[in-house]
Amino acid sequence: MATIVAAAALNLYLRLPLALHCTVSFPARLSRIPHAPPRRLRSAAASRTLASPATSEVPEAEELRLEAESALEWGGVCARLADFAATAAGRAACGEGRVPVGRSREESERLLEQTAAASLLSAPLDFDGVGDVSAVVAAAARGRLLAVREICGVGRSLRAARGVFDQVKSLAEEMPDGRYTSLLDILQGCDFLTELVKMIEFCLDSNLSMVLDRASERLGTIRKERRMNIDMLESLLRDTSVKIFQAGGADSPVVTKRRSRMCVGVKASHKHLVPGGIVLSSSGSGATYFMEPRDAVKLNNTEVKLSGDERAEELAVLGLLTSRIAESRTKIRHLMGKILELDLACARGSYALWINGVRPAFSNRDGSSELDPSSAYSVFIEGIRHPLLLEQSLGTVEELTAEATEVGKEQLSEDRPVPSMPVPLDMHVKNDTRIVVISGPNTGGKTATMKTLGLASLMSKAGMFFPAKGRPRLPWFDQVLADIGDHQSLENSLSTFSGNISRLRKIAQVVSTDSLVLIDEIGSGTDPSEGVSLSTSILKYLASRLNLAVVTTHYADLSRLKAVDDRFENAAMEFCLETLKPTYRVLWGSTGYSNALSIAKSIGFDQKVLDRAQEWVEKLLPDKQKERQGLLYGSLLDERNLLESQANEVASVLSEVEDLYNEIRLEADELDNRVAALKARESRKVQQELKSVKSQMDLLIKNFEVQLKNSKLEQYNSVMRKAEAATASLAAAHQPTEFAVSDDENKSLYVPQIGDKVYVEGLGGGSMATVVEILSEDGSCMVQYGKIKVRAKSNKMKLAQRDTKETSASSSAQGKGSRTQKRSAAGTAQTGSVSFAPAVQTSRNTVDLRGMRVGEASHELEMAIDGCRAYQVLFVVHGMGTGAVKECALGVLRSHPRVVRIEDESPLNYGCTVAYIE
Repeated sequence: MATIVAAAALNLYLRLPLALHCTVSFPARLSRIPHAPPRRLRSAAASRTLASPATSEVPEAEELRLEAESALEWGGVCARLADFAATAAGRAACGEGRVPVGRSREESERLLEQTAAASLLSAPLDFDGVGDVSAVVAAAARGRLLAVREICGVGRSLRAARGVFDQVKSLAEEMPDGRYTSLLDILQGCDFLTELVKMIEFCLDSNLSMVLDRASERLGTIRKERRMNIDMLESLLRDTSVKIFQAGGADSPVVTKRRSRMCVGVKASHKHLVPGGIVLSSSGSGATYFMEPRDAVKLNNTEVKLSGDERAEELAVLGLLTSRIAESRTKIRHLMGKILELDLACARGSYALWINGVRPAFSNRDGSSELDPSSAYSVFIEGIRHPLLLEQSLGTVEELTAEATEVGKEQLSEDRPVPSMPVPLDMHVKNDTRIVVISGPNTGGKTATMKTLGLASLMSKAGMFFPAKGRPRLPWFDQVLADIGDHQSLENSLSTFSGNISRLRKIAQVVSTDSLVLIDEIGSGTDPSEGVSLSTSILKYLASRLNLAVVTTHYADLSRLKAVDDRFENAAMEFCLETLKPTYRVLWGSTGYSNALSIAKSIGFDQKVLDRAQEWVEKLLPDKQKERQGLLYGSLLDERNLLESQANEVASVLSEVEDLYNEIRLEADELDNRVAALKARESRKVQQELKSVKSQMDLLIKNFEVQLKNSKLEQYNSVMRKAEAATASLAAAHQPTEFAVSDDENKSLYVPQIGDKVYVEGLGGGSMATVVEILSEDGSCMVQYGKIKVRAKSNKMKLAQRDTKETSASSSAQGKGSRTQKRSAAGTAQTGSVSFAPAVQTSRNTVDLRGMRVGEASHELEMAIDGCRAYQVLFVVHGMGTGAVKECALGVLRSHPRVVRIEDESPLNYGCTVAYIE
């Protein structure tokens, strides 16, 4: 295997530019399954089946389809389905509304069969490891060389796809009844590219993201030679650096890399210790040279050559794998599409179990059967609930059930009632019916009933179950078109009526004999008589050109079309006159009325107004047509009731807003008083603490002076330590955590000092920053906030904490300067717990000794130490050079009484020492 791969890699390496510039096209995404073409293509297929010769163009049909799905809230169902998808591609497809919908009745039945099989799974399939590799495969097809991580991702997804197939195959073998056959058929016959997966795993390490030695024989040989050469080179340089160190040419053995070549460090004055060596670079001071020994030149040249050969061979291997992926792009696309189809089938099965859905069946209009009375109906659905309304109730019921487990069902029922589920609807449409006219009062559920039917049609086409009873049946509709909502447009100069009529014109152009059309409030927005006439003409025109149309209306004349045309059917929404509330039940074959006068009378409306309305009704209605009562005046009364209801709601909202405003204003006034009282109380507390601290400090100073007079010279350090400890303890006990001064006082009085803990405006009120450098006399300084340094002004800062031990040390130094500097090292060690300034290097706390003589460096360092404030950090830059300046600096720091401790600036920087000054 290694020989074959090596030969192929070498062959590809010789013609790499040609292999990496293939121009084979590949789609950007692989998330759409083969049986679910893009929506634009699906609309085109639908438009070709239209019976009308005046068929609209594909973009217009696509626009109508998208608007219908939006009106029916199809996206909400797809979004909920995304919660049950296991792969990223499946979630993206559902979230974007790209759920596959059958282009034919046979495809929809196949999707339903997959959903039924998925709902029987005892445990969900494991899609872990399946990723969206469409972009990677597309990049390979465009000629881009893939990285190791990308190639490993392709191999991992292919292997995971094979694992999913093995799971389904195992389930199918355990159940010989064939319940999982439809799921197995999805992946049956797919090429899982086993050889490509083995090649990727053989050549690459997915955990380390590197090309393995076994990827090719040449690569293994190069790496073996390189390891041997590096060992020889490091051994040579290590021996050379030790000899230089022993001869005094370096402070320590140094082996490093400069200009991609291994070398050793040597002092400039001892350059002769590396005869024939090549100087690659030098230190900043010029005192140290980094030289490549003469014996190491050949080994370094070999290392550079082998490193280039290794990289070239790795690119050859990656090029080979990239080309194999590009050549297999069609198979990978097909396989990932099948995995997406299986994932969506499992998601539909889980969704069906969640909503307790049932499988629908597609009906025919070829007559009825005496054995099955429901066969006389093209739409026969009992107890269906709107899926989105049911989802809301399911979520609430789940929460209540979980709560009932903790507090008990009896107590829960007493505290609050369990919310009711949506009212189930029955839909019975006979085979010869083409137009269903639904009438009834406002807010009675007409539009909701129509939307439920439209959503059930889309779900059945997509292979989804919906919540209903028994075995629902409905036709397979090639298109679901809807005119729901107000299509008024000021931009296009369309009123409500003209917008609706424009939409109906487009629907009439694209409708086919297998289409479902949903129209809400047909003919509204204009004169009632003209609206009725136009609506009647449109419905009669559509009756011979579609499968089924459902319209809602308040026009009683449309309900009478059933008497003259057998293709029309009536349905009414039930309304209870006793409670004046809709029951949301559909009464098939009945005509609904607004019942405006009866409702107005029952709620106590002025009887004179009702009598006058009744007179107008009798005058407008012809004899023997009492079924038309309330047509005109009833609509006006509904509008008046609506306006009154809206006015009452507005008045109620206004009253609530006024009450809320008054409550907030009172709370604001009370808050100001409470803030003022709190400031006064905190101010008094601070004054009291100041008096207490002052008295304790006076007593402490008095005791100190008495002990100092009575003590001898050898007891001086002990007395000083006790006094400092007592002062620090007192300062720590009275360290403020809150501030009683106002912002104006802080801005005018506060003078920043290095080491202060401050709150800076704009950095968040909950965290403190540290002053690390004073930039100017006006109070501008540099503060450190975590790992961030920012410049701030004193009027934007508030003092949070000042180092009390630094303050006490400064005060003691002013009064007893000479004696403080003479404290012993033992006394200094006892104050090791004090807080020094932040170890942040600035121009003010750095002394640079590079380039000085030993005497000058010693004098400059002592002056810098004497100039430091108490508990300050000093950065001493002495460099490496010959080492004389460094030894002098370290000797001064170790012997100086104010230096507590010293340390290197970093493990990699021996040219700078950090000193902590007390």
